[in-house]
Amino acid sequence: MKKRNMLIGCFVLMMLIASLMACASTSKQSGTGEYVDDSVITTKVKTMLAADDFLKSFEISVETYKGIVQLSGFVDSQKAVDKAGEIASGVGGVKSVKNKLDVKK
Repeated sequence: MKKRNMLIGCFVLMMLIASLMACASTSKQSGTGEYVDDSVITTKVKTMLAADDFLKSFEISVETYKGIVQLSGFVDSQKAVDKAGEIASGVGGVKSVKNKLDVKK
């Protein structure tokens, strides 16, 4: 009976370890906590861009992965590119910004 209980306990422990490892991040995939953090960062950046009178008329896409924000889309001046980058880098939790905004001609 003790052996059976010990076996069941080990099995439960192995299942717990396996489920926790499934939530861990890898170099190519973010973990659950990182995904939530990235979603919050993306939302904050989008909100800040939409609140800016100069940038709100442009469609700027924002993606975040492990704290790195990527901006993409089209704007009409280099000033808009620079301002969007400044706004994104000022949001808490942002490690760096990849500004891939293009200036329309």
